[in-house]
Amino acid sequence: MAFNSIQYAILFLIAFGGFWLLGERPRLRILFLLAASYVFYASWNPVYLGLIVLSSSLDFVIGGTIHRTNSAMRRKLLLATSLVINLGILCTFKYFNFFAREFTALMGVFDVQVTPWKLEVLLPVGISFYTFQSLSYTIDIYKKELEPAKWFFQYLLFVAFFPQLVAGPIVRAKKLLPQFWHAPRVSNDEGSRAIFLIAFGLVKKVVIADYIGGHLVDPVFSNPQMYSGIETLAASYGYAFQIYADFSAYSDIAIGSAALLGFEIPINFNAPYRATDLRDFWQRWHISLSSWLRDYLYIPMGGSKKGTGRTYFNLMATMVIGGLWHGASLTFVFWGAIHGLALVLTRVIQRLKLTAAIPPRIAKLTGIVLTFHVVCAAWIFFRSPDFETALLMFKTIATGGIGIANMAFPALAVLLAAVCIHQMPENWMEQAKKQFARIPAIVQAALVIGMIIAADKLAQTDVAPFIYFQF
Repeated sequence: MAFNSIQYAILFLIAFGGFWLLGERPRLRILFLLAASYVFYASWNPVYLGLIVLSSSLDFVIGGTIHRTNSAMRRKLLLATSLVINLGILCTFKYFNFFAREFTALMGVFDVQVTPWKLEVLLPVGISFYTFQSLSYTIDIYKKELEPAKWFFQYLLFVAFFPQLVAGPIVRAKKLLPQFWHAPRVSNDEGSRAIFLIAFGLVKKVVIADYIGGHLVDPVFSNPQMYSGIETLAASYGYAFQIYADFSAYSDIAIGSAALLGFEIPINFNAPYRATDLRDFWQRWHISLSSWLRDYLYIPMGGSKKGTGRTYFNLMATMVIGGLWHGASLTFVFWGAIHGLALVLTRVIQRLKLTAAIPPRIAKLTGIVLTFHVVCAAWIFFRSPDFETALLMFKTIATGGIGIANMAFPALAVLLAAVCIHQMPENWMEQAKKQFARIPAIVQAALVIGMIIAADKLAQTDVAPFIYFQF
């Protein structure tokens, strides 16, 4: 049940109507939204509904027990239990075949024959996201930064809340849990902004991401040797904006859907390709994941407080693990390693003040251009199905010439539009939201429903699933 489908529109309208009809009865609201969330998740694969119920039930019990326990040893044991269960489930479904395959290949190097094992299961949709979200709950209780959920079903809803269940943003318990008890309030202006976000998200997904992907990115990455260097470079730029438009579209629709139900979900993107260095990039891209990795991985490893060498190691380790979080493939690990190395180099440059003599405007522009191209180079590994394809992409860019016979010019026009939208001044977007808010509410709703119907029709041929659904 994708956001750009008629099924989601129907589910959301039912959830919206029922939620607001329940008004001042928080327990009934929670149960109603939980039922809607489970229907949403079961639409992907009802078999895995039991998995998310089991995982969240265990964390509710463990979190409450940690809170009531004074023994430091027992608290650590309970936290370790939560980590082992959650990460064990995640690793079994997402990484078992990967590690089994790599182990078999490693043994082959030493001429040791190992019968490869393979787990024939589908990856539960959204498992990486809801696992991290649930883990943050038990960890925050362990650190005494959070009170446990008041009610079992409140916690189940926190883990399964359908607008952000499948691909985030990853919301902390301290941010979302209290909102379930508050009486819902949405002003006309807030409602209009929410509808604008949903409409804008649909445009980014269908008009920009899917078109660039289908007419520029996919053909080149499928057969890079058939294209010139310029065409291949354009495809690499195209993927940068395809994945941004696609993922930020999902986040926009998730935030807008939650806002119409009276819930606030933090932003997940902030013009990432305006970043002046890799550190700035990760403060703008997939903000909920980067902050999770910082708070629950980088800082617990020591962060930047245990010396320069340890800081660099922590950065590399965090980003490599972040790469592996995205997918069970060495290309994702390498993507994370590129970002880790770039973050280390950024720290070195800043520590040695190597750019101090460069005029600020030139330094900023140079930083933006260099950062964008490092990110694009890493995206090639992220997008490629294997290292051979990625290396062929780089080889073609370097030696493939400047021919444009196969250039998809309409896709380039859409790519240019995506660049312009991304670079649009923030106050322009605010003005667009204000103008949209002046349209009658019934017309706003009709526009969004019309766009969903159009997207659903296009989905028969052109609209692809959201990219981050696979993670």
